[in-house]
Amino acid sequence: MEQVIAERLTDTFRAIFGNRNIQLARSTTANDIKGWDSLMHINLIVAIEKEFKVRFTTFEVMSFNNVGDLTDLIARKLHKD
Repeated sequence: MEQVIAERLTDTFRAIFGNRNIQLARSTTANDIKGWDSLMHINLIVAIEKEFKVRFTTFEVMSFNNVGDLTDLIARKLHKD
């Protein structure tokens, strides 16, 4: 499941940032992607919620340290359904 989530996340990141060359790793952070500021973060979270049909709490959004944390949370939310 993690591989499928990673592929869909990569597609979402590429669409939001308009960069087909983005390669995500579990350790990827906002510092690693050009243009990932607070406004883009909001756009990204909304796009991820739509892509995976999940909702994040404010606490969850603030708890992400990297793409790995995000991937794990998506997996947990998808597993609950």
